[in-house]
Amino acid sequence: MFTVRFDMRAPAFGADPAELYAAVPEMCAWAEDRGCLAAVFCEHHGSEDGYLPSPLLLASAVAARTERLALTLILILPFYDAVRLAEDVAVLDIVSRGRASYIMALGYRPEEYEMFGLGLEARGQLADEKLGLLRQLLAGETVVKDGRRIMVTPQPLTPGGPGMMWGGGSLAAARRAGRYGLGMLANANIDGMREAYEAACRKHGHEPGPAFFPDRNTPSVTFVADDVDQAWSELGEHLLHDARTYAAWNPGNETSAGFSHVSTIDELRETGKSHVIITVEQAISRIRAGKMLTLSPLCGGLPPDVAWPYLKRVAEVVLPEAARPVAAETA
Repeated sequence: MFTVRFDMRAPAFGADPAELYAAVPEMCAWAEDRGCLAAVFCEHHGSEDGYLPSPLLLASAVAARTERLALTLILILPFYDAVRLAEDVAVLDIVSRGRASYIMALGYRPEEYEMFGLGLEARGQLADEKLGLLRQLLAGETVVKDGRRIMVTPQPLTPGGPGMMWGGGSLAAARRAGRYGLGMLANANIDGMREAYEAACRKHGHEPGPAFFPDRNTPSVTFVADDVDQAWSELGEHLLHDARTYAAWNPGNETSAGFSHVSTIDELRETGKSHVIITVEQAISRIRAGKMLTLSPLCGGLPPDVAWPYLKRVAEVVLPEAARPVAAETA
């Protein structure tokens, strides 16, 4: 019914990073018994606001505090050594008892590629090389590469390795997902993307897997409030920071979901579709319509003591009410 997403931004006006990181396992442990379907961990590097650079470590901390909650990690594949990544993935698969899955992506920020001493123009080739080796190792194969004998021990608990999808917002990303027989999680619904994905799957002998192509107006950050005006007053600065930073990283992007090119809190509230604050009634309606609530409890470095009531409102008010039978209308 809802997911929780953590990117761990901690701008100077927000909460201390130590406080934010301590809150994540607590929130996930609380949420797994209250309708939360998955915790999502994102990755970026060299961001002034401390954006999460290591989803594997944070997800491991959450895995140790939870028992059933699905863990979804978004990793920028070209930045990893494929052998070491396969080992880390295998260990997390064991620690989490098979609850962790992965969305691999290319990344898009030149500054990050510079940090790792890589050229942005080579990212597709790097991803192809590393993805093939990674999947072989997680499937239990011993690979001989450049005269090296490579294997991963211990093997993942999940036969064949954890679930894996490819993420991106281009036709090339769709074709890469299909070529490797992965599911596709798009950050846009570009014309022809689904067709390109399905065609690539079949061309390479795979049946199309799960594929999601969100509309541009799909919110990436949702809060549920009793008083929306008060909530914007309390949360607006944090949501605006998140929205403006993503937009600055994606200048001119008018297709991907999750981006709002705005300058003020009022503008984000009035025209932005990426970051929304909705009423309890609106949230109930969305749940009854089969829609997911995409929560980002600590968005923009929101202090945990401020974040908790918004998170609890979803589980303690919205979900129970949404589950009640709708009274039949009388003439």
